[in-house]
Amino acid sequence: MRKGVRLQFYFPEGTRHHHHLLHEWLLEAARDCGIKGGSVFRAIAGFGRHGKMHYGHFFEEAGRLPVEVRLVTTPELAERLLERVRAERVQVFFVRSEVEFGRIPDDPA
Repeated sequence: MRKGVRLQFYFPEGTRHHHHLLHEWLLEAARDCGIKGGSVFRAIAGFGRHGKMHYGHFFEEAGRLPVEVRLVTTPELAERLLERVRAERVQVFFVRSEVEFGRIPDDPA
């Protein structure tokens, strides 16, 4: 088992950065930084800093639900990605937390 960092980014679906969907840009940036994997999750409901609730079952809410990009990596690679996000001036809420990770069966690397 290894000690690492989980990065989670949250933003409304449809958010763009340099004409790319932000979740696509974040995954590409993570891969370019050497992070080995990541996932994108779309919420069924949620609210953000403005407190307005959004639900996935209302047609008029399309494009407003929260999206999460989740990555687990080493502290060094996590910091490399965060530096890139800051340098690009991406406006996004993120969570960074310490985790332990590994593979079953054990991965020697």
